[in-house]
Amino acid sequence: MYHIHPEVQKALEEQRAVVALESTIIAHGMPYPQNVETALMCESIIREHHAIPATIAILGGKIHVGMSQQEIETIGQKGKSVYKTSRRDLPFVLAGGHDGALTVAGTMFVAAECGIKVFATGGIGGVHRQAEHTFDISQDLDELSRSDVVVVSAGAKSILDLAKTLEYLETKSVPVIGYQTDVFPEFFTRESALRIPYRYDSVQAIADFILKRAQLHIHGGVLIANPIPESYSLAKSIIDATITEALLQAEAEHIHGKEVTPFLLQKINELTDGKSLEANRQLVYNNCELAAKIAVCIHRSEAKG
Repeated sequence: MYHIHPEVQKALEEQRAVVALESTIIAHGMPYPQNVETALMCESIIREHHAIPATIAILGGKIHVGMSQQEIETIGQKGKSVYKTSRRDLPFVLAGGHDGALTVAGTMFVAAECGIKVFATGGIGGVHRQAEHTFDISQDLDELSRSDVVVVSAGAKSILDLAKTLEYLETKSVPVIGYQTDVFPEFFTRESALRIPYRYDSVQAIADFILKRAQLHIHGGVLIANPIPESYSLAKSIIDATITEALLQAEAEHIHGKEVTPFLLQKINELTDGKSLEANRQLVYNNCELAAKIAVCIHRSEAKG
């Protein structure tokens, strides 16, 4: 079922730092060709910081852990015709010989299976607004409680109910660590009224936390909340008003389930004249840099014993 890229396989065998990357952001999160450009830049940034990138997707019914430029191009061009694949969807996509773009949950599962300890993404899914009526809660949260992977993100997507998302993570015993911040960043903006329990200002401190957790045999993921760079952060008041308008459009067009997030992100990009797309790209790059540094630091610390 697996095709592990030789570069990734060698890095894992040599116990070098590897950073997993999702593919939903390529197929469903951004338009072509910006999606492919972003994916390739993410890989470049990870290499610049001395780690090996492993973009994960399903091609022809086989899980590819690490992809060639042409394979990334294929996923990017096919776009939304590629199955959006979470943990529960993996058997269906594999058995049918389909192509699949892995979500955060799907990527975490595969990364953990392959021994990849760190994963960089844009923002995780979470508890949707009005979940008390719809019970719409992303599989990402349960996967964070299961898979032993460090997830670096710019918080959760702003379109969600972020307060409930944090409560759910607490219930599932998922540590949320703010990197150089005391508050939970809201994806497109650094501004937030939501405080988080742990803050670390250095990569080494985060690595020490991860290693101590492993020594205690505590299983499950760790969420690193890494705010969008200040120069690209959008004003919270603007984002909140834009999200409200986009949600009303989604309701009017009867958009539900896993189609909600890509629909809203597209509408928000239109309503902000492309500013949200550029913010999305920059926060992903920022997360890739931090993820690579954490992965390298963890492996160095493990090597020292």
